[in-house]
Amino acid sequence: MSEEIRLMKGNEAIAHAAVRYGVDGYFGYPITPQSEILETLTELRPWETTGMVVLQAESEVAAINMVYGGAGAGKKVMTSSSSPGVSLKQEGISYIAGAELPCLIVNVMRGGPGLGTIQPSQADYFQTTKGGGHGDYRLIALAPSSVQEMVDFVGLGLDLAFKYNNPAIILADGVIGQMMEKVVLPKQQIRRTEEEIRKECPWAITGKTADRKRNVITSLELDPERMEQNNIRFQAKYRTIEENEVRYEELYCEDAEYIAVAFGSSARICLKAVEIAREQGIKLGLLRPITLWPFPTKIIKEYAEKVKGFLSVELNAGQMVEDIRLSVNGRTAVEHYGRMGGIVFSPEEIVEALKEKLIKE
Repeated sequence: MSEEIRLMKGNEAIAHAAVRYGVDGYFGYPITPQSEILETLTELRPWETTGMVVLQAESEVAAINMVYGGAGAGKKVMTSSSSPGVSLKQEGISYIAGAELPCLIVNVMRGGPGLGTIQPSQADYFQTTKGGGHGDYRLIALAPSSVQEMVDFVGLGLDLAFKYNNPAIILADGVIGQMMEKVVLPKQQIRRTEEEIRKECPWAITGKTADRKRNVITSLELDPERMEQNNIRFQAKYRTIEENEVRYEELYCEDAEYIAVAFGSSARICLKAVEIAREQGIKLGLLRPITLWPFPTKIIKEYAEKVKGFLSVELNAGQMVEDIRLSVNGRTAVEHYGRMGGIVFSPEEIVEALKEKLIKE
């Protein structure tokens, strides 16, 4: 398939991108608002064209452990779910991180806690950026704010996962998953041969051969001294990721007196809020973290020396705001504005919150 321009939902875009980026296997389970990913893959029937495996597992727990197995074989594998389903996957995600395996996870967030609602939310920020499961591990977290980025981040997420032998996650929300936009789909990538996998992933379990030793993949280590050495190695890798893979977007920040920090659909709404604020003579800028981890701490710290305050705009009770406050470290004011339960704020609400919480005139 050649490069192609299409109009589609964010969830559909994820599915098309998975096929075109040469994913070997998708293992998932339906849950609103991301069920179209599995449904679209089923409609595309990629097993007939690229050989990609598409399987609806019996549960989210089964799906993530199928990903674990596929990743251990050096395959490009992925799963997707929404908030409660991702909670069920946490043990498996921790195992995959502990075994240092690459994979891609997609979370199209819905309101919680509990079963909550099927409407959009961004309340899984803590779960995604602070580990989620047990142990000291990190996920490379990408936050798309457009349907095009839903496409692009499948390729980027897989590249980063294999670069660092670490799970990557696309943290979208129900707005981005359900909205329709024009996208450019990439050319079809050819799936790797078993020989190429052995060459690119010498650690993988690909069957015994005469020219290499037997590989064992596990996250279990009963010797505490060896387990500590494993953790020291993990933390060194995470520091390397923090040094090299921070991504963000700056809009109207050059002369800003206040900066809104927002990701995903919130960033789209904030951009309109910036326009409204500037029409009213308020110099508001927008900083959009693209990687939620590693977080753009350095650039926020730099702006903290220049602006009068930050407004963290999130569809939750206040989660990313904690990382902003850590980055600012008391240099200037940091406030939060959010809506919960699946309610999406308007640009006008954001401007009013800015005035009330930071300008206070």
